[in-house]
Amino acid sequence: MACKTSLSVEREEASTSKISVPTDHPTPCEAKRFKQQREEIRSVSPVPSCVSMKSDQSMAQPMKFGDEPFTDQRLTYCYLTERCCKALASTLSSTSSDLRELDLSKNDLKDSGVALLSIGLGSPQCKLETLRLSGCRVTGKSCASLASALKSNPSHLRELDLSGSNTGDSGVSLLSAALEDPLCKLETLRLSRCSVTEEGCASLASALWSNPSNLRELDLSCNYPGDSGVKLLSALLEDPHKLKTLRLNTCKLTENCCQALASALSSNSSSLRELDLSKNRLQDSGMTLLCAGLGNPHCKLGMLKLSECGFTDKGCASLASALRSNPSHLREVDLSWNYPGDSGVKLITALLEDPCCKLKTLRLSPWARDW
Repeated sequence: MACKTSLSVEREEASTSKISVPTDHPTPCEAKRFKQQREEIRSVSPVPSCVSMKSDQSMAQPMKFGDEPFTDQRLTYCYLTERCCKALASTLSSTSSDLRELDLSKNDLKDSGVALLSIGLGSPQCKLETLRLSGCRVTGKSCASLASALKSNPSHLRELDLSGSNTGDSGVSLLSAALEDPLCKLETLRLSRCSVTEEGCASLASALWSNPSNLRELDLSCNYPGDSGVKLLSALLEDPHKLKTLRLNTCKLTENCCQALASALSSNSSSLRELDLSKNRLQDSGMTLLCAGLGNPHCKLGMLKLSECGFTDKGCASLASALRSNPSHLREVDLSWNYPGDSGVKLITALLEDPCCKLKTLRLSPWARDW
């Protein structure tokens, strides 16, 4: 019987293996998600008036969270506007506030709202570590306010999510200026779907060369860096730094960027542990180039995502060869939505019998449920 290709293989610690087909389900519609999150917030939030979402007039005054420490507030899909941001800024500036995480994603805050919010972020009393503003209809102007806040109070914010914003290269340039500050402690920067091109990549690379010690995760998915932009970032990865996760899925990349990435993976100073190149037309030629880096003993990559990259059993042969050459690090590989064929699957799964191979998860299908 032909070997089935729609499966994923999970290897357990005790040298056992589990074969499964997908468990993921399609994302529910926004209306259902909004209802679920509203109920969740209502059940835990001490400010039910601001989560009733009929308007944000109830947030015209500073938010008070009672006597207990309140460190996490999620207000996604809450129909908030810039009018609530002054109250939030006042809360962030309060010496009594213990808020560490604030999620305002999918609200119509716009640049004016982020400007107000940034006043609170820039306060020496602000202890916020995570700020999520995904899909808040902001532009590069907001990046100026945020960059100013990062430099005026650089010691706390660790994660910033601006995904789905029209920041563009100009906004990325402003944020990069903040990243160059040696006191900036930002560890995670999410810029998915932000209209970033090669120019934005150049700004980021320059900033990280200046201050390479803190950023650990960079998400540039669904942008337009081009192969040339990825080459700039790859050159950065060859120098000492702490970047561990780089997401470049759906960036219209080709095999022309793969040699530079392979060189970065081969560098003894590279700290990269997770690389996402899904939904780029790398094809077999790109896979062959990339695997030259994966097979290098200096490569420490633990997770590689190559879903929908257009390669065949030839690409699988290159990957199998790389894993035999350097079997000690790669733990998870996603090859779903490609064309490995029965022969390609056999090449990869045969590696699981090698006791030196540390591969625990092999995805050959978009979803997984118990076989």
